[in-house]
Amino acid sequence: MKLSRRNFLKFSGSAVGVSVLGIGITPAQADAKPLAIQYAKETTTICPYCAVGCGLIVHTRAGDIINAEGDPDHPINRGTLCSKGNSAYQLRHNEKRVTEPMYRAKGSSEWKKVSWDWSLDQIAKKVKATRDATFMTNNAKGERVNRTDAIASVGSAALDNEECYLFQKLLRSWGLVYIEHQARI
Repeated sequence: MKLSRRNFLKFSGSAVGVSVLGIGITPAQADAKPLAIQYAKETTTICPYCAVGCGLIVHTRAGDIINAEGDPDHPINRGTLCSKGNSAYQLRHNEKRVTEPMYRAKGSSEWKKVSWDWSLDQIAKKVKATRDATFMTNNAKGERVNRTDAIASVGSAALDNEECYLFQKLLRSWGLVYIEHQARI
């Protein structure tokens, strides 16, 4: 910046006005409110929405989520979040969120609440029945394959490496061949 005589007088006049006359100087606010996240437990996690794997900081107090924001130390998103990641707080605080398993019987137009035990039992029965009905021990060439082609899995981007490893082991033990992960889609 080139300092002209006119700019020098402007700057020096402003400096004198601020320092001598106290223009623009206000006392500190003694009644400032504390931060909403003060004394909250801070936990880092991964955004559950897509395969990018952005970092989140979640603040909880008494077991309840009070804030969720982007993690500035995370190497992927460096604190920024997309519109879906920004709404992660609403995963917990949303009156329209379904919190219990729902079941709609074949031919019915209404959903009804069912228990978790009943839901998991139904899923297990259907997986077992499908696997038993379609399991192949040998292929057309007579080679041993021990697999089923009738069940496929698309994994979640919200899983970390260890969870993906365990999930993969479980699916392979069932004989699944078509196993995909959202990060590749």
